[in-house]
Amino acid sequence: MHENSRRQFLNFLMGSPLFAQQQQDAPIADPKDALSVMDFELAAYKKLPPAHFGYMATGTDDDLTLKANREAYNRIQLRARRLTGITNADMKVSLFGSTWDAPIGIAPCGNQRAFHPGAEIQTARAAKSRRTLMILSTATNTTVEDVAKEMQGPLWYQLYATNQWALTQRIVHRAEAAGCPVMVLTVDTNSGRNTETFERMKRLDKRTCSDCHSTAPGGFYVRKPMFEGGDLATLTTQNPGMNWQFAQKVKKLSNMKLLIKGIGTREDAVLCVDSGADGIIVSNHGGRAEESGRGTIECLPEVLEGAAGRVPVFLDGGIRRGTDVFKALALGARAVFVGRPYLWGLSAFGQPGVERVLDILRKELDLVMRQAGAASIADIKRSMITMR
Repeated sequence: MHENSRRQFLNFLMGSPLFAQQQQDAPIADPKDALSVMDFELAAYKKLPPAHFGYMATGTDDDLTLKANREAYNRIQLRARRLTGITNADMKVSLFGSTWDAPIGIAPCGNQRAFHPGAEIQTARAAKSRRTLMILSTATNTTVEDVAKEMQGPLWYQLYATNQWALTQRIVHRAEAAGCPVMVLTVDTNSGRNTETFERMKRLDKRTCSDCHSTAPGGFYVRKPMFEGGDLATLTTQNPGMNWQFAQKVKKLSNMKLLIKGIGTREDAVLCVDSGADGIIVSNHGGRAEESGRGTIECLPEVLEGAAGRVPVFLDGGIRRGTDVFKALALGARAVFVGRPYLWGLSAFGQPGVERVLDILRKELDLVMRQAGAASIADIKRSMITMR
């Protein structure tokens, strides 16, 4: 069983772009050595314990949705123009009253201490240095107050509405008091999930689990400060009882803007707007929510149709290149969020790794904008891409 698990996980890794090539080489020793964000994946794999890398890398079931998130971009082509005369593209974007240097944000990820001792503080420092939007997970290892202090700017807050309403209220009020202007309600994991790749990688990890975290009931929530005051033994962030009335109830808890994250259909986009959401994030939790087999970039057009221009629509999932960012913007996304690439950088090098990931994506986006004839983000149009 052990050897079979190892073989299946290696097959999963071999499906990752550039991983087969990278196996022939040593991992990069310095963030400056990276040519693409994919160069950080092997470095993270070599640095992390198997269970921790598996937690980051896993999809659900056969990882088909995880793969679809990436592969769907290959079916969108760019219509390159010539003699555009653009020497420097303006990538700035304004979102809910704040201006960022690029339409590329940091997606929420909990438990970042599993990847680097500096955890969310290192990520926040990188976000600050690059004037990049960051969404902080409810399952953070660092308090929202401390992360907001590091950011010294607008920090968005991702909410897992737990099965304990009093705790959920406290979390929302705490985020608002810390100055967060936007709350991102995540709705795609409420039905549960089967993270098979993660479970296989755990079998390869010979460390004593209790050395890293508690194995008692509710142990995952220990050292997660935002859950303080809750009944950890009965706590769950997967709340299958949530419905659209519940989303409206959450909206009324604060004056923060409400984004709903985890939407993939036209029908749900309509319900988001009807329920008072101020924005939508097209997401399947990086392929970790369900095995639909649909990439988020494939879901984006129908979500935009459902939103009908009434609220901005964002996207995450599968972003690995500046061309991916451009394709999402050309289809109508207001901005995108990256997850695994910055976590690879964090795992291998801490803050400098996250900064280099952001720098690479921006450099690539600047290049494709000039090639397409888009001098600013507002200039990026649907006519600049074509679908296979």
